[in-house]
Amino acid sequence: MTTPSQQSLPVKKRTRARELCLQFLYQVDLVGEETLEGLNAFLRDEEKDRDTRAYAETMIRTTCQQREAIDERIQSVAQNWQIHRMAVIDRNVLRLATYELLYRDDIPPKVAINEAIELGKRFSTSNSGAFINGILDKIKSGLPNAASEAGSTGEGSDGTA
Repeated sequence: MTTPSQQSLPVKKRTRARELCLQFLYQVDLVGEETLEGLNAFLRDEEKDRDTRAYAETMIRTTCQQREAIDERIQSVAQNWQIHRMAVIDRNVLRLATYELLYRDDIPPKVAINEAIELGKRFSTSNSGAFINGILDKIKSGLPNAASEAGSTGEGSDGTA
């Protein structure tokens, strides 16, 4: 499912692509799927690097296409939380990280989770990192290779190291 250019994309570019993805998923969440019509213009306006734009576009399109399955997976582990009641930023950080956990075999789960925690801390509330970590650790635990990767991001579900 990954292309050679995506596999070799430097870390900073992937982080930037995740930020773009979060921004656009936020728009889709608030305005609706018709926002996808402006995706290419959004990416051209926001990012000069072609590889970063391509990675962000793949993340956005796949996350939107698989949104129902992604939301079901998040909802299945989000005890006492309805996905529509989560903060918009947190919900979309969870969506993009769940996309990476489920659909990207070139991204180690710990990396996807750590990046999501950082996005949550940066763009949402001070409690978002712990919330996001707790949900994603549960999703990671349900992955086929979870037993061989025992342990999580190094943080407990309360966000402590």
